[in-house]
Amino acid sequence: MQSQQYVQQRRKFAAAFLAFIFILATVDTAEAGKKEKPEKKVKKSDCGEWQWSVCVPTSGDCGLGTREGTRTGAECKQTMKTQRCKIPCNWKKQFGAECKYQFQAWGECDLNTALKTRTGSLKRALHNADCQKTVTISKPCGKLTKPKPQAESKKKKKEGKKQEKMLD
Repeated sequence: MQSQQYVQQRRKFAAAFLAFIFILATVDTAEAGKKEKPEKKVKKSDCGEWQWSVCVPTSGDCGLGTREGTRTGAECKQTMKTQRCKIPCNWKKQFGAECKYQFQAWGECDLNTALKTRTGSLKRALHNADCQKTVTISKPCGKLTKPKPQAESKKKKKEGKKQEKMLD
């Protein structure tokens, strides 16, 4: 009985082994049937980089607007295009509407020029705008106060008025 079991086990093992080899052969022929696709060629464009103009607001000097872009190249399908843009209304426009600066505190008043100044360093430039790294702005000092004793001048005015009343 053991020999019959042994023979049956060998037959099962042989059948499993043949099935395994059949599966391997099938997979191998399926892979061989597929043609290898040539790798996609990376198409190098001879088009240049986009160069963008400054943002031009549609109305006023800030808000929504448009900018035009151009690029060069012999085989470029598109050499010009228009893009929407926005100019923030709270930016200092005297340095370019696309340049944002971080300013220091106002300096002391220069008595010779009656101006005070402060310096700003570039914080951000929109759309690769050409911005200065640092800028300086000036403004009038406002009311210049000369140190004078106010208490004495008020007393003199009051005394003067009293004397005028007495004389009348």
